Amino acid sequence: MKRRKHKASSEVNLGFQIAPMVDVVFVIMLFFMVMAGAVQVENTHNTKLPGTIPSDAETPIPDEIAIRIDDDSQVFLNDESFDTPSAKSLPELTASLKQLQEASKASNTAVMVTIYAAEMSRYERIIDVLDALTRAGISNVTFQAVAPE
Repeated sequence: MKRRKHKASSEVNLGFQIAPMVDVVFVIMLFFMVMAGAVQVENTHNTKLPGTIPSDAETPIPDEIAIRIDDDSQVFLNDESFDTPSAKSLPELTASLKQLQEASKASNTAVMVTIYAAEMSRYERIIDVLDALTRAGISNVTFQAVAPE
């Protein structure tokens, strides 16, 4: 039998192995190629914010009026009661609204009216108030669900 002679590990010369190095380079290159697709480009949005422009003219501020209608059909203008609950034409309220409309025209401002009607107030009473606003020449009217505090 022939005996094989084993060389010591220090005597073994394997040479320069390039195949494992090429594999590592390809894996690293693949990693960077995949990650390059996941990079999000940050875009800029050109936004113009509102600024202040100095003006010589005074900006008119509208007069705000609150009309409240209670469950018992009593009408209040800025917490002051007007007319009786049975008065259909609301003469006192109409006269006050006409004065407010004339004062706002003189001061070059708009009148804004908000109507606060109670949950159990009658629709007929709300229509009476709208009629009084029409007779006074006020058309900028809104409704609010919650009573003013």
